[in-house]
Amino acid sequence: MASNEEGSIGTSLHGVTAKEQVFSFSADTSSQVVPSDDPTAKFALPVDSEHRAKVFNPLSFAKPHMRAFHLGWVSFFTCFISTFAAAPLVPIIRDNLDLTKTDIGNAGVASVSGAIFSRLAMGAVCDILGARYGTAFSLMLTAPMVFTMSFVTGPIGYLAVRFMIGFCLATFVSCQYWTSVMFNGKIIGLVNGCAGGWGDMGGGVTQLLMPMVFHVIKLAGATPFMAWRIAFFVPGFLQIVMGILVLTFGQDLPDGNLSTLQKSGQVSKDKFSKVFWFAVKNYRTWILFVLYGFSMGIELTINNVISGYFFDRFNLKLQTAGIVAASFGMANFFARPFGGYASDVAARLFGMRGRLWILWIFQTVGALFCIWLGRADSLPIAVLAMILFSIGTQAACGALFGVAPFVSRRSLGLISGLTGAGGNFGSGLTQLLFFSTSRFSTAEGLSLMGVMAVLCTLPVAFIHFPQWGSMFLRPSRDGERSKEEYYYSSEWTEDEKRQGLHEGSIKFAENSRSERSRKVALADFPTPETGTLTNV
Repeated sequence: MASNEEGSIGTSLHGVTAKEQVFSFSADTSSQVVPSDDPTAKFALPVDSEHRAKVFNPLSFAKPHMRAFHLGWVSFFTCFISTFAAAPLVPIIRDNLDLTKTDIGNAGVASVSGAIFSRLAMGAVCDILGARYGTAFSLMLTAPMVFTMSFVTGPIGYLAVRFMIGFCLATFVSCQYWTSVMFNGKIIGLVNGCAGGWGDMGGGVTQLLMPMVFHVIKLAGATPFMAWRIAFFVPGFLQIVMGILVLTFGQDLPDGNLSTLQKSGQVSKDKFSKVFWFAVKNYRTWILFVLYGFSMGIELTINNVISGYFFDRFNLKLQTAGIVAASFGMANFFARPFGGYASDVAARLFGMRGRLWILWIFQTVGALFCIWLGRADSLPIAVLAMILFSIGTQAACGALFGVAPFVSRRSLGLISGLTGAGGNFGSGLTQLLFFSTSRFSTAEGLSLMGVMAVLCTLPVAFIHFPQWGSMFLRPSRDGERSKEEYYYSSEWTEDEKRQGLHEGSIKFAENSRSERSRKVALADFPTPETGTLTNV
């Protein structure tokens, strides 16, 4: 049977060979000859009407889609290493700087609190200036703070520098925004899951990297108190290198850089006030803020406390505790992509309602294993509980960003920023409540954090899209409100529509029909008047 999209801009397979497909994930299995004057012929991957890639090939570095993907996640990965570089070295740093448990806890809160503001700002930067500049600026401007850690002399300086380094976590927002504007909605869960998960993996790598660098420097003749300071030059240089690469090889959008497209009139320049208003007035934004606070938020908290927890509770060596703690972050390599992929599969079967159910299941299960981790009495049980907890929580992060790109087309960057800021807010809150004082032991704090996460995951049931429904409610019965075009065009005034500024939202709405359940999609599929199949 001929494809129902035949002849449309979005079905080009130009430049994709059978060999590439072995390692790729596709949103469309159609194939056809591409006319030589087809505007999609310049892309190495098949694209939709917005020129967003419909195939995800992680082994490719093709410009612009896959190159943006790799630059985005590696940048975030580098910043994750810098932000949590101090955590595995805390047993050494606390003796050098005479840090108390309160000092260490407050520094942990500070390391994620700065990113609350920077992620909010990054969302606006992506909407107004583009992901390329946002990513590069974040890397380059925070690198000096990483170097400054080498010169800290006391608790106040340690807290202040960790606060400033944490600003670089804003690269998460630019990373997720970048992939969201580069890839089709049918595979966005998997793509965002891979980008976010592989970036988050830096939290695990730093648990291995920093003790190893520290050990090598110490073998070279440095004292322990000097070795940890020199070690911080490694993540600082990594950030500078990545900043240069992003500026040199990155591209904002499939068709070019945002500033160039705006000057040529191909993309309209939006007003920040409008972008901000449509982001903050959408109640779904704030539910995602809370949900991410208790998925990514507790993951950030674990990155700060888990190494010390195993070091103190089970009397492990520093490097051994680092290896155990690293397994939590390293699970991001497959767990977060798995959550995104599960979200995409659920959407193909049950639409947006499937995505919401997957999100609730993963996040709740992860929180239950967090409770178990705090109650574990032996090292093997604690390690098992931690691994299961990491898989559930990280899969939930991937599933959440299978939902977030559909909340708004016009305010995508700012909503990504607010959602990302929710993760840092949740981490700061849980560290402040459970790990910054002697009121609770670390084990008790872990269990209480898990209970809080279970309760704070319940609001996912209130996310309702009039065109797709929610976990328990069906789509709107109103014929007009139940259309994707109505939902996304409502972000534009009538005057803006007359100027054609909403055309991008209309294209996005057309490509978002994949979020209808399979049953609804089949019901909407046109049937020939004769009642028989044609073009067989």
